[in-house]
Amino acid sequence: MRPVVFLLFVASSCCGQVLYEGARLITGDGSAPVENGSLLVQDGHIRAVGANVQPPRGVKRVDLRGKSVMPAMINSHLHIGYEGYTSWGAANYTPANVLDHLEREAFYGVGATQTVGSSPTDSSIQFVKDQAAGKFPPASRFFFIPGMAPPGGGPDATLMKGTSVLHAVYEVSTGAEARAVVRGMADKGLKSVKIWVDDRRGTYPKMSPEVYNAVIDEAHSHHMIVQAHAIALGDQKAVVRAGADVLVHIVANEKVDDELLALIAEKKPYWTPVMGLGDRSEVCDNDPFVDQVLPDETIKAIRATGCGPMTANALMREQMLAYNFPKMIGAGARLVMGTDAGISNRYSFGWADHHEIARYVQFGLTPAQAIVAATQRPAAMIGISDMGTLAVGKSADFVVLGANPLDDIRNTRKIESVYLRGVLLDRERLLAGWKKPN
Repeated sequence: MRPVVFLLFVASSCCGQVLYEGARLITGDGSAPVENGSLLVQDGHIRAVGANVQPPRGVKRVDLRGKSVMPAMINSHLHIGYEGYTSWGAANYTPANVLDHLEREAFYGVGATQTVGSSPTDSSIQFVKDQAAGKFPPASRFFFIPGMAPPGGGPDATLMKGTSVLHAVYEVSTGAEARAVVRGMADKGLKSVKIWVDDRRGTYPKMSPEVYNAVIDEAHSHHMIVQAHAIALGDQKAVVRAGADVLVHIVANEKVDDELLALIAEKKPYWTPVMGLGDRSEVCDNDPFVDQVLPDETIKAIRATGCGPMTANALMREQMLAYNFPKMIGAGARLVMGTDAGISNRYSFGWADHHEIARYVQFGLTPAQAIVAATQRPAAMIGISDMGTLAVGKSADFVVLGANPLDDIRNTRKIESVYLRGVLLDRERLLAGWKKPN
């Protein structure tokens, strides 16, 4: 974890007009790409976009011929603050470490990052304010959602080692308690809440229907959206039927049935399947795209213990994912990209996003559909009105790629540069801080 100096950062390079020209523009809304397109950027925002942008007099011009440009991605679901790569826990949860994780997301082309259910509320509110005031270096924009669970329930055993120490999860036992907590969140201006409806195979107390129905009803009365963590088939039916706005996780141990699919078709919730944490780690593949940001000792430890052949359970999980994913999409689930990164260094900030969207394509989506799920749709779900697409008036958050991701989704990994609010991210500086030579 690198030390950070908190200063007021003024993006002086963003204030003139810059024309990025000659690129293939993938706008993020699923429409056909704009070939030989241009982006005119001024004051951190897109002022013109298209194939026939006339360059203003005296504009700085950046030649992107042969490149592809797409909006910066948005990770709608992870757990920031606890990972230290050679350590993990509440002691790591500092503004500096939160910033480090946001910088790692930005390095990999992620312009906004939402931590869900596991970050302390008051410090998260302060971080949002400080980032908006320009007190931190450029990084992915920080968003957070508070979480609610029964006493002793909620996050998995690893995550709970951090959240319990920091009292990050609101514990409620009754519908009245749940309503009071949601009202308190609304008073703080929060727009979303997460609930855990999962007994971890009978080892945890489980949130009752009385409580989650109260949460959903009270949240909706304050125009808040509810994300529901539910892994089992029966629990997914229950939370969708109750009106949860976002369904988190994919059923991985049995096939989805017609009853759940009918509920999905009726309610059309947003859906974050967060599959990759259960996959074989890409650290096993000796891929510089992944290895470049990790300490050598972390890489060695993962490869020593987590890179064996697939077990029978893993093969069965793969079959269930291949069946359930297209069924959910076909029923109308509105897919949004999220990774669950931050629980284990084997599936980590930034590169996990690329793994996740590659899985979408593996299970039947087109690359264009996967990009929408990583850009426009999470922006809409979170309520980030100035991100998600390459369009006039949007923040100039975009990624320049050396190859076309519409031909191969893995080309999102061929990152040549990242721009946040029109400013070029210094990826070399970040990398130098993370990966020092032996």
